[in-house]
Amino acid sequence: MILKTVGLSKDFGSLRAVNDVSLEIKEGTIRAVIGPNGAGKTTLFDLITNRTHPTSGKVYFQGKDITYLPPYKIVKLGIGKCFQISKLFPELTVFENIQIACISRARKVFNMYSPGNNAMRDEVLQIINSIGLTVLTDASAGYLSYGDQRRLEIGITLALQPTLLLLDEPTAGVSRAEGYEVMKLIKKLASERALTIVFIEHDMDIVFNYAEEITVMHQGTTIATGAPEAIKSNKQVQSCYLGETVC
Repeated sequence: MILKTVGLSKDFGSLRAVNDVSLEIKEGTIRAVIGPNGAGKTTLFDLITNRTHPTSGKVYFQGKDITYLPPYKIVKLGIGKCFQISKLFPELTVFENIQIACISRARKVFNMYSPGNNAMRDEVLQIINSIGLTVLTDASAGYLSYGDQRRLEIGITLALQPTLLLLDEPTAGVSRAEGYEVMKLIKKLASERALTIVFIEHDMDIVFNYAEEITVMHQGTTIATGAPEAIKSNKQVQSCYLGETVC
């Protein structure tokens, strides 16, 4: 089991955003986390990466308790996260955005007396090729299409060499066709790099086509986990989410 949460809860004042969530994610799998807005999905990701502290419960990564580890140490252990809102340097090129991540991971710094733009060049170019942005290597990130920006964000996260990749709505803001291309890329990278993927998604076509397992959240609680076909036929899921009625 690469990731496990036990009784994870988070209160914001009188609001319980995540309520007693216990998950087990097998290594090498692709898991979707779905649920209506306000179900607690993003807060769950923030608890896993310790961007917010839990009110109660534990998070384990590869058997190690990481509940209160600083986020930068969690990244170094091998958990990478792509955010729903872009976290790019828009004035820098595709190459430079990924180069910065590579240099950060390797704990290197630019030497003012050497050509910094060559630092870790081979690794950077390999990542750019793997995300399909070779022809845009020297393009400014801010001028990329939104779909290509999502690819670049994935590339930046890959530069940190994760074994578990958390994706918060990877297809948000892109067309259905672009969304499928982004998910094809994610699935290809998962296979090539032996990654475990956990992603939040609202597009059910994407979820049912790319997730091997699905966890459904409602009002901070997990109400079902299983294979896509089992989730489709689950009466409680249909009532709370797929049927878009109040549970």
